[in-house]
Amino acid sequence: MRKVELRMNEKEKYEVIKELVDHNGNKNRASKKLGISRRQIDRLIIKYKEKGKSAFVHGNRNRKPISTLDKSISEDIILLYKNKYYDFNFNHFKEFLKNYENIDVSYKFIYKALTKSGILSPKARKKTKRAYAKNKLVSEKKINLAMSDEQIESIISHEIALKDSHPRGEKPRYFGEIIEQDGSIHEWFGGIKTCLHLAIDKATSTIVGAYFDKQETLNGYYHVFHQILINYGIPYRFLTDNRTVFNYMSLNPDKRTSDKDVLTQYGYACKQLGVELETTSVSQSKGLVERTNGTFQGRLVQELRLNNITTIEKANNYLLNVFVPYFNERFALDYKNFESVFEESPSEEKINYTLAILTPRKIDNGNSIKYQNKYFQPYLNNELKCFMPKTECLVIKAFNGDLLVTIDEQVLELKELSRNERFSKDFDEVVEVKEKTKYIPTMSHPWKLSSFKKQLERSHYQHQYA
Repeated sequence: MRKVELRMNEKEKYEVIKELVDHNGNKNRASKKLGISRRQIDRLIIKYKEKGKSAFVHGNRNRKPISTLDKSISEDIILLYKNKYYDFNFNHFKEFLKNYENIDVSYKFIYKALTKSGILSPKARKKTKRAYAKNKLVSEKKINLAMSDEQIESIISHEIALKDSHPRGEKPRYFGEIIEQDGSIHEWFGGIKTCLHLAIDKATSTIVGAYFDKQETLNGYYHVFHQILINYGIPYRFLTDNRTVFNYMSLNPDKRTSDKDVLTQYGYACKQLGVELETTSVSQSKGLVERTNGTFQGRLVQELRLNNITTIEKANNYLLNVFVPYFNERFALDYKNFESVFEESPSEEKINYTLAILTPRKIDNGNSIKYQNKYFQPYLNNELKCFMPKTECLVIKAFNGDLLVTIDEQVLELKELSRNERFSKDFDEVVEVKEKTKYIPTMSHPWKLSSFKKQLERSHYQHQYA
């Protein structure tokens, strides 16, 4: 005969009803003891007389709920994660299961299936990792719960967790009030390290600019700035880090005006547009963009790998057209519900000549300017202009790559001086090519050499960036 095992509440009912039947007890007292009606007592007596002890076993015991998923689904999920989505965090993995694998299950189901098979999320918290390590050591009988907490802690990890000493602060009220910027160097695609330049609005957590480059460069931040100006307008303040890329200081004073001097270049562009530039050496001060970099590393890397993207051009295309719009829809607040302090976007022409690299130079004895290991000569309306040797000038490399130079109070076009002539007057047939007249902007105060030198001095010696 099969042994009948009852649970605690079932066993209590059985004993009360058995006592009632065997000794013809008081049904009212039994109903109060069990907390059920007199009619239920009568039904239990009838069941007991018919089936005995087994009558008190719940009818749904050992039955699977109707909503129970097939075990093969959890096996498929485990295989997909191990072979295809192995570096996805669980929430990201859930989205791709639904969109690309036609498996629509809850996060809880995925979490249980994966953790049961010994898989932890790459983004698991320290507390979760420690609890997992503890349970694993208990199952392996390397520790036992009779040990003190100190002994268990020392076995699990000898590292003491650092307490967060930076309190959480309130976010700004307005959209565009503070834009946090940062560069994240990581193996984003193709097995090589590249830098993702990122800008995020602090009030709404909206990604307002993103760009891949080989290193953390002025070019990368200029592209991010260009996206912000085109799509949103002129922000109130930038908050960025205080590393070399933003605070370059050469020991040689003559080299402080080079293209590497990002602080001066970027700060000068911000000053022209009226944007405040604040730098900090404390990463927690711009915790939003730091945390967003971690989110990008936990999602974007995997998506670029799945789409076989291995070049910067394709990565930037996917970043701006696919990932950033989805990210903003998924994680950011709708910036249209916030009051904006962005000023109206400048014209494309003004943006082109504001996001420029300015470099002081001098005219040499051959009426040329050496720039980026090439020689250039100044022209006005396609006519060569000559100046005295050692005349100071300011070379302007526009955002689109055009080269101009300011000498005294005029703006001139720079044309590259090739090493050899393209055509020989004596041996080649000279073909006249009509050159298009290039637009030359009017002279403005920011392009004066004296103004640029003042900004250079203020930036490095007074640390007033913009």
